Amino acid sequence: MQLVVARIGRAHGIKGEVTVEVRTDEPELRLGPGAVLATDPAARGPLTIETGRVHSGRLLLRFAGVSDRTGAEALRNTLLIAEVDPEELPEDEDEFYDHQLMDLDVVTTDGTEVGRITEISHLPSQDLFIVERPDGSEVMIPFVESIVTEIDLEEQRAVIDPPPGLIDDRAEIASSRDAESAPEGDSQGDAQSDSQGDAQDASEGGSTAVRDARSEGDA
Repeated sequence: MQLVVARIGRAHGIKGEVTVEVRTDEPELRLGPGAVLATDPAARGPLTIETGRVHSGRLLLRFAGVSDRTGAEALRNTLLIAEVDPEELPEDEDEFYDHQLMDLDVVTTDGTEVGRITEISHLPSQDLFIVERPDGSEVMIPFVESIVTEIDLEEQRAVIDPPPGLIDDRAEIASSRDAESAPEGDSQGDAQSDSQGDAQDASEGGSTAVRDARSEGDA
């Protein structure tokens, strides 16, 4: 199975180094010297990592055959892809590879259906589940322990305990707006009705992984 483990960023210096957006919880394994990675676009690879080091909190890599800034810039925005055994699991039981999390059903702690995980976004600060709701809209769920309380791979579901506004903010806004504009006497009933209807559509733009796990890149 092929999983994205990093995305190449800007060139660093003049000797062929590039910054890398890591998308794996195991960079020492996936992005170590000697690793051979496929690429997207495929024509830019495969790439063999020659050296790696951390500078100002960011991973810098240099690839075999890339020795100057021009060559490094030509690789910008390339995705690095590792071949991973589909049976392989992260060492930490609280971590998951992206392919394990994709398509999980998302429900709240009281059993309310939220949607299905269709994508995992890896940001510098945290990972996000991109969840498609039954009506086709999307909501972003931070993949943090305080919100994602359980990942049950056997039942193929993720259980969340969302704070107020995470999945129903648009309903609250719509309810408030409609209450203000409704004729006197009808505002309470209309607002309540609109809130209930809009709550089915509500989503907020706002997880890891491609990460291997919670912060995992793609592998």
